[in-house]
Amino acid sequence: MERGASITLRGLQQSFLSDSERKLAGNLPEKIVQFGEGNFLRGFVDWMVHQLNKKGLFQGRIAAIQPTPHGKVVPKLQAQDGLYTCILRGIENGRNVEQIELVSSISRGINPYEQWSEVLQLAESPDIKFVFSNTTEAGITYWKEPNVADKSPLSFPGKLTAFLYHRFKVLGDGKETGLKIFPCELVENNGDLLKEIVLRIADDWGLPVSFTQWVERSNRFCNTLVDRIVTGYPKDEADVYNEQLGYVDQLLTVGEPYHLFVIEADEETARAIPFHEAGLNVHWAKVKPFRDMKVRMLNGAHTLMVPVAFLCGKDTVFETMQDDLLRRWVEKGIDEEILPMVDGNTDVSWSYRESVIERFRNPFTKHYLLDIALNSFAKFKTRLLPTLLETVEKEQRLPTIIPFSLAALLILYQGSKSGENTLACTRDGQNYTVREQAETISFLAEAWSAYQGEEKQLQDVIETILRQESLWGQNLFEIPGLAEKVHRYVTLIAQRGMRNAVKQLVEGEALHEEISR
Repeated sequence: MERGASITLRGLQQSFLSDSERKLAGNLPEKIVQFGEGNFLRGFVDWMVHQLNKKGLFQGRIAAIQPTPHGKVVPKLQAQDGLYTCILRGIENGRNVEQIELVSSISRGINPYEQWSEVLQLAESPDIKFVFSNTTEAGITYWKEPNVADKSPLSFPGKLTAFLYHRFKVLGDGKETGLKIFPCELVENNGDLLKEIVLRIADDWGLPVSFTQWVERSNRFCNTLVDRIVTGYPKDEADVYNEQLGYVDQLLTVGEPYHLFVIEADEETARAIPFHEAGLNVHWAKVKPFRDMKVRMLNGAHTLMVPVAFLCGKDTVFETMQDDLLRRWVEKGIDEEILPMVDGNTDVSWSYRESVIERFRNPFTKHYLLDIALNSFAKFKTRLLPTLLETVEKEQRLPTIIPFSLAALLILYQGSKSGENTLACTRDGQNYTVREQAETISFLAEAWSAYQGEEKQLQDVIETILRQESLWGQNLFEIPGLAEKVHRYVTLIAQRGMRNAVKQLVEGEALHEEISR
């Protein structure tokens, strides 16, 4: 194949695609609607569907819908006929492995804000049987929004409600017209929550009772848990891979070989999309035991490390774990605060803990800290706050590492509004940008604007942020001692610098004495 060739069906079919691969890439019916087209879904669900298709176990493709008005992936999907290259790199059984595969499970991308009629046409198709989504933790939230004819709702649950209602009107209320829905957002009981929000929106919109009965009776909302680190586009290595592949791929997707998908569903659902039969690490089981380990240890440790490591000058998870001090900081947080609060603290939990550390130290994974920082406040709420609250409840004390990470998070987001969803901040004199929900960005920018260097102003800023129930789901200022502890940590970081503060924290006694005075 000519170097630099286009990654399209036409560009590839004259080169190395076999007849069976061309069939996978172009002729299978759309069976899945996917809300989200980002790195994670491409490196997880879409890759899994591709494995099913290769083994003749599914024979269907995915229509990927852009979840927000500001997405940039759909034009690239369209330009590449839905094709992209998935690169899985990591350590398996002590050996470095690298798997490179052209994935053809996506049929097309759709921008619902410009092509809402195409979304509704999908709803009319009897071939569509499944819905997957990943719109970040902030995506499965209730917004009160109008139902405007011929226009896409803004929220993901709003889109799904409109999609289901159109399907109900066109195809009727039979059991066979219902869908199996798999939200992949890292929210506890994500399927149950999504269903609850859909029904609430249906009530807001005054949709008929017969529709809500059909939603309840004929649609299956499955609680799920997903686990794979997908870092996405390899910015620093894209040219090398494009040279190696022989074509330019704007959607190169890099992840680790490790993957876990836990789905609460019946046997009928498992038979309809038999991931497990393709040799994938998919469990049709109760989510909670897996979720507690994964969300708290893997995701919680990610959220724990991001503001601290980034403000220590690190840019990736791997760089963080190569730094002895920061590695000890992360391990201290897991071992002393997160792991003791995980239900079923058994050999299984400790084994998973070891796998987490090993995955963080994967030399092939460039997991950028600022990418993980996206929607950090929603992530802190779901990943670390439960551990903090359980520690207070069970042990009548505040933990240490988690409040320190919270203090670092507030500092990480100290900046001025630079866009609807961004804050402009500085690290060691260099500019960086953090991204959040628009309402959160506006709130944080306004809160920090009140700080002009006075101690009382800093206390007021911290109190204002901790009191904001829309961020945390409750008033954190009411947790005894938390505001004072966060304030002392913020002050210590400002006085000593992040690295020195972490060093004192890891060493124990010195920091305790410092902040107690």
